[in-house]
Amino acid sequence: MFSLNDGAAIPSVAKRAETNDVNQRIPMSFVKGCNLLAGLALALSGGLMLACLVGLQGGRQSLFMQWTGLVVGMAVAAGAAFVLVWPDQRNLKDAHRYFDRLSHIAMTEFSSEVIGARLIPLPKRHPLAEVAERLTTLIGDVSAEIQELEHARSAAEIRARRATEERDRIKSILCSLEEPILAIDRFDEVILANPSAESLLDFHVESAEHRALAQLVRCENLVNLLTTAARRKNAETCNDEIALGNATGDAAWYRVTASKLAAETAGDAEDAAEPAGAVAVLRDIGQTKALQRRNADFVSSVSHEMKTPLAGIKAYVELLADGEAEDEATRGEFLRIIASQADRLQRLVENLLNLARMEAGVVKVEKKPRPLNEILDEALSIVRPAAEAKQITLVADLSRMYLGLLADRDMLLQAAINLLSNAIKYTHEGGRVILRSRMLDTNVCFEVEDTGVGLSEEDVKHVFEKFYRVKKDQGMAPGTGLGLSLAKHVVEDVHGGTLTVRSVQGQGTTFTVTIPGSGQMS
Repeated sequence: MFSLNDGAAIPSVAKRAETNDVNQRIPMSFVKGCNLLAGLALALSGGLMLACLVGLQGGRQSLFMQWTGLVVGMAVAAGAAFVLVWPDQRNLKDAHRYFDRLSHIAMTEFSSEVIGARLIPLPKRHPLAEVAERLTTLIGDVSAEIQELEHARSAAEIRARRATEERDRIKSILCSLEEPILAIDRFDEVILANPSAESLLDFHVESAEHRALAQLVRCENLVNLLTTAARRKNAETCNDEIALGNATGDAAWYRVTASKLAAETAGDAEDAAEPAGAVAVLRDIGQTKALQRRNADFVSSVSHEMKTPLAGIKAYVELLADGEAEDEATRGEFLRIIASQADRLQRLVENLLNLARMEAGVVKVEKKPRPLNEILDEALSIVRPAAEAKQITLVADLSRMYLGLLADRDMLLQAAINLLSNAIKYTHEGGRVILRSRMLDTNVCFEVEDTGVGLSEEDVKHVFEKFYRVKKDQGMAPGTGLGLSLAKHVVEDVHGGTLTVRSVQGQGTTFTVTIPGSGQMS
C-alpha cells in the first residue's frame, strides 16, 4: 500500500507544491495574530491614556474619579480587544471544523463528489480559504495518484499470476511428454530438461553442481548439435540421428531436432545478435531403424532366394542353346531341372504375395464352422508321399471328440501342410512324425512332433522370421524360409490363435497350434 508519507509515491504533487512562493507558505493565521496583538496593544494604550487623563483631573477633585477613569479605560480597552479578537476566533472555529472533516475522509474515497457532500467550503473572505483550497487540491491529486498506482499494482499482480500459471502449465506439459527435451542458454548451460531427458542422459538439473552442457551430457554429437544450433545466425533447425546407450547397455537410436531459441533482449541490436540458446527434441527411432534393417534383410534374402533358381534356369538354357544336350534323354533332364527351378521360383513368389497380403490385411478370409480333424486328415494325405519317400512314419493321433472351430479352410490347411512338410524335411530317414489334436479348455489344439535334428535356443528365437534357415541344416532340404513365417501369420493374424515351438537339439522339435474353438462338441 502507498501512504502520504511515501515520498516516492507522490513525486509530481511534491513538485507542484514546491512551485508556491515563500509568501504563500506563511499561514494567514500568523498575520492575523500579529494584527490582533497590535490591536490589543493599541486599545490598551488608549485605555491607559484615558485613565491617566482622568487621574490628573481627579487629583484636584477626588480619588473616586481616578478609579472611575481607570475602569472606563480598561473597559474601553477590553471592548476594543473583543471587537478585534471575535472575528479571528470565529475564523479559527470554521477552519478547525473544515480541517477536522477533511482529515476524516479516507484517501480511497477522496473525490470532488465526496468533498462537496462532506465539506462546507470556507468563505472566500476567510483568511485560510486559499490555504484550505490548495491543501484540498493537493490531497486530491495525491489520492488520484495513489489510486492509479493501486490499479497498476493490481494489474501487475494479475500479470504475474497469469505468468506463473502459464509457466506451471508449460512445465506440466513438458514433464508429461515422452520425448526427451533439453534446452541450453547462451552460455551453453542446461536451463531445462524434462524427466525423460534426465532419465535418458542420467542427470538431474536441479541437483547438478555444474550445469555446463559438456559436463552433464556425455554424448559429443548431441553437445555439438545443440551448440551449433545456438550459434546459428538464422532460425534453421539442425537434425541428426544419434545413438545413445540405454540402461541395458544397448544403443538406442534417436532423431534429434535442435532449434535456436528466440533472443532474450530485442531492444539492443548488439544484444539481439548474441546467441540466446537452443532447444533439442529427441524422438525414439529404434523401431524405425529395426524396420529398416528388417526390410534390408528381406530384400537381401529375396534377392538371394531368387538368384539361385534363376541362375540354374539360365545355366541349363545356355547349355541347351549351345547344343550340349546331344541326345533326347539329356535334353529331357535339362528341361526337368529348368521346370523344377521355375516351380521353386513360383512358390517363392506366391509365398511372398501371401505374406504381403496378410500383413497388409487385404487377404480375403472366409471363416466358417469346420471340424479340425477333417482339415488335419487332408493335410496328412498331401504330405504322405514325401514321408514315404524318406521312409518316415506318419502317426495320426487325432482326438475322437468333435473339435469345432471357425476357420478359413484353405489357409489353415496350408499352415498344417507347412508344419508337416518342415518336420519331414528335417527328420532323418527312418524317423517319425506325429500329428496330435485335442481339446484344451475352450480352445482346440494340434501339435506336430518329429524326431528330427532339433533346434538350438538361438534358432528357436528366430525360426518364425522370414527367410530364416538354420545354417547347419540347410543342406538337408531346399527351401525359402517362408513356410513357418506364413504358418504363424495364418494361425495368429487370421485365426487369433498362437503358434509356439519347443525343441531339443539332436532329439526333435514340437510345434503347437492353439485356436479358439467354436463351442460345438459331440
